[in-house]
Amino acid sequence: MESKLMADGVLVSNYINGNEKSLEILIVRHKQRIFSFILSKVLDRDIAEDIFQDTFIKVIKTLKRGAYNEEGKFLPWVMRIAHNLVIDHFRRNKRIPTFNNTDEFDIFSVISDEVLNVEKQLIKNQILNDVRGLIDELPDDQKEVLLMRMYRDMSFKEIAENTDVSINTALGRMRYALINLRKLIEKHNIILVN
Repeated sequence: MESKLMADGVLVSNYINGNEKSLEILIVRHKQRIFSFILSKVLDRDIAEDIFQDTFIKVIKTLKRGAYNEEGKFLPWVMRIAHNLVIDHFRRNKRIPTFNNTDEFDIFSVISDEVLNVEKQLIKNQILNDVRGLIDELPDDQKEVLLMRMYRDMSFKEIAENTDVSINTALGRMRYALINLRKLIEKHNIILVN
Protein backbone atom coordinates (compact mmCIF):
# COMPACT_ATOMS: atom_id res chain seq x y z
CA MET A 1 0.00 0.00 0.00
CA GLU A 2 2.89 2.38 0.78
CA SER A 3 4.11 2.22 -2.82
CA LYS A 4 0.78 3.68 -3.99
CA LEU A 5 1.62 6.86 -2.04
CA MET A 6 5.11 7.23 -3.52
CA ALA A 7 5.87 10.15 -5.82
CA ASP A 8 6.15 9.44 -9.55
CA GLY A 9 9.88 10.22 -9.47
CA VAL A 10 10.52 7.62 -6.77
CA LEU A 11 8.53 5.01 -8.69
CA VAL A 12 10.48 5.82 -11.88
CA SER A 13 13.80 5.41 -10.01
CA ASN A 14 12.60 2.15 -8.47
CA TYR A 15 11.59 0.85 -11.92
CA ILE A 16 14.94 1.84 -13.43
CA ASN A 17 16.60 -0.03 -10.56
CA GLY A 18 14.68 -3.22 -11.40
CA ASN A 19 11.35 -2.96 -9.54
CA GLU A 20 8.85 -3.90 -12.28
CA LYS A 21 5.86 -3.32 -9.95
CA SER A 22 6.69 0.41 -9.83
CA LEU A 23 5.88 0.83 -13.52
CA GLU A 24 2.57 -0.98 -13.04
CA ILE A 25 1.66 1.49 -10.27
CA LEU A 26 2.54 4.42 -12.54
CA ILE A 27 0.43 3.03 -15.38
CA VAL A 28 -2.57 2.43 -13.12
CA ARG A 29 -2.14 5.86 -11.51
CA HIS A 30 -2.16 7.77 -14.82
CA LYS A 31 -4.07 5.45 -17.19
CA GLN A 32 -7.39 7.30 -17.06
CA ARG A 33 -5.91 10.71 -17.79
CA ILE A 34 -3.60 9.55 -20.59
CA PHE A 35 -6.17 7.26 -22.21
CA SER A 36 -8.87 9.96 -22.07
CA PHE A 37 -6.50 12.43 -23.72
CA ILE A 38 -5.69 10.00 -26.55
CA LEU A 39 -9.35 9.03 -27.02
CA SER A 40 -10.38 12.72 -27.17
CA LYS A 41 -8.04 13.14 -30.15
CA VAL A 42 -8.59 9.93 -32.16
CA LEU A 43 -12.25 9.32 -31.23
CA ASP A 44 -11.87 5.56 -31.62
CA ARG A 45 -11.45 3.30 -28.59
CA ASP A 46 -9.43 0.58 -30.40
CA ILE A 47 -7.00 3.09 -31.91
CA ALA A 48 -6.75 4.86 -28.54
CA GLU A 49 -5.87 1.56 -26.82
CA ASP A 50 -3.18 0.86 -29.44
CA ILE A 51 -1.67 4.32 -29.01
CA PHE A 52 -1.86 3.99 -25.20
CA GLN A 53 0.08 0.71 -25.41
CA ASP A 54 2.59 2.23 -27.85
CA THR A 55 3.04 5.14 -25.44
CA PHE A 56 4.05 2.85 -22.59
CA ILE A 57 6.24 0.70 -24.85
CA LYS A 58 8.12 3.91 -25.69
CA VAL A 59 8.21 4.86 -21.98
CA ILE A 60 9.66 1.45 -21.06
CA LYS A 61 12.28 1.57 -23.84
CA THR A 62 13.36 5.09 -22.83
CA LEU A 63 13.57 4.16 -19.14
CA LYS A 64 15.48 0.93 -19.84
CA ARG A 65 17.90 2.84 -22.09
CA GLY A 66 18.58 5.23 -19.22
CA ALA A 67 17.49 8.16 -21.41
CA TYR A 68 14.86 9.53 -19.00
CA ASN A 69 15.79 12.92 -17.58
CA GLU A 70 12.44 14.56 -16.85
CA GLU A 71 13.03 14.91 -13.11
CA GLY A 72 9.68 15.13 -11.33
CA LYS A 73 7.74 15.56 -14.57
CA PHE A 74 6.72 12.00 -15.40
CA LEU A 75 3.09 12.66 -16.38
CA PRO A 76 3.79 15.67 -18.67
CA TRP A 77 6.58 13.63 -20.29
CA VAL A 78 4.26 10.67 -20.93
CA MET A 79 1.54 13.04 -22.22
CA ARG A 80 4.06 14.49 -24.73
CA ILE A 81 4.90 10.98 -25.93
CA ALA A 82 1.17 10.19 -26.31
CA HIS A 83 0.61 13.49 -28.14
CA ASN A 84 3.45 12.75 -30.57
CA LEU A 85 2.11 9.24 -31.22
CA VAL A 86 -1.35 10.69 -31.94
CA ILE A 87 0.24 13.03 -34.48
CA ASP A 88 2.16 10.11 -36.00
CA HIS A 89 -1.13 8.21 -36.28
CA PHE A 90 -2.75 11.05 -38.23
CA ARG A 91 0.32 11.47 -40.43
CA ARG A 92 0.28 7.77 -41.29
CA ASN A 93 -3.41 7.90 -42.12
CA LYS A 94 -3.21 11.28 -43.89
CA ARG A 95 -6.18 12.29 -41.79
CA ILE A 96 -6.20 15.40 -39.67
CA PRO A 97 -8.66 15.77 -36.78
CA THR A 98 -11.12 18.63 -36.90
CA PHE A 99 -12.53 20.25 -33.82
CA ASN A 100 -16.01 21.71 -33.88
CA ASN A 101 -16.74 24.52 -31.47
CA THR A 102 -20.38 25.26 -30.81
CA ASP A 103 -19.90 28.58 -28.98
CA GLU A 104 -21.60 31.41 -30.89
CA PHE A 105 -18.83 33.80 -29.82
CA ASP A 106 -15.40 32.34 -29.31
CA ILE A 107 -12.25 34.37 -28.72
CA PHE A 108 -10.31 31.17 -29.40
CA SER A 109 -11.53 30.77 -32.98
CA VAL A 110 -8.46 32.47 -34.36
CA ILE A 111 -7.88 29.77 -36.95
CA SER A 112 -10.01 29.06 -40.01
CA ASP A 113 -12.17 25.94 -40.33
CA GLU A 114 -10.25 24.58 -43.32
CA VAL A 115 -8.61 21.20 -42.81
CA LEU A 116 -5.45 21.90 -40.86
CA ASN A 117 -2.13 20.26 -41.49
CA VAL A 118 -0.31 18.76 -38.52
CA GLU A 119 1.95 21.77 -37.99
CA LYS A 120 -1.01 24.16 -37.94
CA GLN A 121 -2.82 21.83 -35.55
CA LEU A 122 0.18 21.87 -33.20
CA ILE A 123 0.26 25.67 -33.34
CA LYS A 124 -3.49 25.81 -32.69
CA ASN A 125 -3.08 23.54 -29.66
CA GLN A 126 -0.24 25.73 -28.37
CA ILE A 127 -2.38 28.86 -28.79
CA LEU A 128 -5.27 27.23 -26.91
CA ASN A 129 -2.90 26.18 -24.11
CA ASP A 130 -1.41 29.69 -23.94
CA VAL A 131 -4.86 31.30 -23.72
CA ARG A 132 -6.04 28.80 -21.08
CA GLY A 133 -2.95 29.66 -19.02
CA LEU A 134 -3.76 33.37 -19.31
CA ILE A 135 -7.36 32.79 -18.19
CA ASP A 136 -5.98 31.45 -14.91
CA GLU A 137 -4.32 34.84 -14.32
CA LEU A 138 -7.65 36.73 -14.48
CA PRO A 139 -9.40 37.86 -11.29
CA ASP A 140 -11.78 35.11 -10.07
CA ASP A 141 -15.02 36.98 -10.87
CA GLN A 142 -13.90 37.68 -14.46
CA LYS A 143 -12.53 34.16 -14.94
CA GLU A 144 -15.83 32.66 -13.70
CA VAL A 145 -17.94 34.65 -16.19
CA LEU A 146 -15.55 33.97 -19.08
CA LEU A 147 -15.49 30.20 -18.41
CA MET A 148 -19.29 30.03 -18.06
CA ARG A 149 -19.71 31.91 -21.34
CA MET A 150 -16.98 30.25 -23.40
CA TYR A 151 -16.85 26.70 -22.12
CA ARG A 152 -20.37 26.11 -20.81
CA ASP A 153 -22.13 28.17 -23.48
CA MET A 154 -24.26 29.92 -20.85
CA SER A 155 -26.24 33.06 -21.67
CA PHE A 156 -25.53 36.23 -19.70
CA LYS A 157 -28.94 35.80 -18.05
CA GLU A 158 -27.92 32.32 -16.86
CA ILE A 159 -24.52 33.61 -15.73
CA ALA A 160 -26.20 36.42 -13.77
CA GLU A 161 -28.55 33.95 -12.05
CA ASN A 162 -25.73 31.51 -11.24
CA THR A 163 -23.43 34.19 -9.80
CA ASP A 164 -26.14 36.24 -8.03
CA VAL A 165 -25.33 39.45 -9.93
CA SER A 166 -27.22 41.59 -12.44
CA ILE A 167 -26.93 40.95 -16.17
CA ASN A 168 -25.07 44.28 -16.48
CA THR A 169 -22.52 43.16 -13.89
CA ALA A 170 -22.03 39.86 -15.73
CA LEU A 171 -21.58 41.75 -19.03
CA GLY A 172 -19.14 44.13 -17.35
CA ARG A 173 -17.09 41.27 -15.93
CA MET A 174 -16.94 39.65 -19.36
CA ARG A 175 -15.85 42.96 -20.91
CA TYR A 176 -13.10 43.41 -18.31
CA ALA A 177 -12.05 39.76 -18.70
CA LEU A 178 -11.54 40.32 -22.45
CA ILE A 179 -9.71 43.63 -21.87
CA ASN A 180 -7.44 41.95 -19.30
CA LEU A 181 -6.87 38.96 -21.59
CA ARG A 182 -5.71 41.34 -24.34
CA LYS A 183 -3.32 43.02 -21.87
CA LEU A 184 -1.98 39.63 -20.75
CA ILE A 185 -1.51 38.54 -24.36
CA GLU A 186 0.57 41.67 -25.00
CA LYS A 187 2.47 41.33 -21.71
CA HIS A 188 3.43 37.72 -22.46
CA ASN A 189 4.06 38.42 -26.18
CA ILE A 190 1.72 35.64 -27.21
CA ILE A 191 0.91 35.53 -30.92
CA LEU A 192 -2.62 34.30 -31.64
CA VAL A 193 -2.11 33.56 -35.32
CA ASN A 194 -0.50 30.67 -37.15
